[in-house]
Amino acid sequence: MASTGTQIFAFVLALLGILGATVATLLPNWKVSADVGSNIITAISQMQGLWMDCTWYSTGMFSCTLKYSVLALPAYLQTARTTMVLSCVLAALGLCLASLGLKCTRWGGGRRAKRHAAMAAGTCFLASGFLCLVPASWYTNEVIVSFLDANVPESNKFEPGGAVYVAFVSSGFLLVGGSIFCLSCSGKRHGPQDLILLPPDKLLLQQQQQLLQQQQQQDQLQHQYCSLSPLDNKTGYSLQDYV
Repeated sequence: MASTGTQIFAFVLALLGILGATVATLLPNWKVSADVGSNIITAISQMQGLWMDCTWYSTGMFSCTLKYSVLALPAYLQTARTTMVLSCVLAALGLCLASLGLKCTRWGGGRRAKRHAAMAAGTCFLASGFLCLVPASWYTNEVIVSFLDANVPESNKFEPGGAVYVAFVSSGFLLVGGSIFCLSCSGKRHGPQDLILLPPDKLLLQQQQQLLQQQQQQDQLQHQYCSLSPLDNKTGYSLQDYV
């Protein structure tokens, strides 16, 4: 298995990944307007996210509108919503499994159980990173294609916002963390596979019980040897039989 420091590093990367994926899912700036209005009454910035659209005005005020209708949304936006939520759920499940698979923790069972937990956590992180990467790439492609389309008015052109970059970085963290956890379970293992990590008091009690059992076995063997050592007078030789 990988060293404890490597697993902790992978756990931190996965934790940063799930935090970034959650923030990216909630942020309203998946795409921002590329034009700036000249009139003081018009909006100077427009932002659109997965769940709401926000508008900033030159007066310093802003307003946000939630997207209530799911069927009215385009396919790429519906996909982005679903995959980002699934990514956060899988990453959270992976964190729970990773806490059991870490070598520095005392819960999670023996070494074999910890390897299985680490492998499952790595798989969850890889799937979560992939689910976070797909909507970010698809959303960015749609924004760029719309921006380069000559038929789209200048006022309706957008460019990728900060939430998209957060999603890309988060997917990278999740993929790297998942790869490290999966690699920590590869390779040949030596030594006992089911050694259970116990607290010091339980370990001392287990050692005392083993010593007591060994002592009882030795006493039983000594008792059996002593009971068989004296020779039976009826079967033994005596000088009186020949006089």
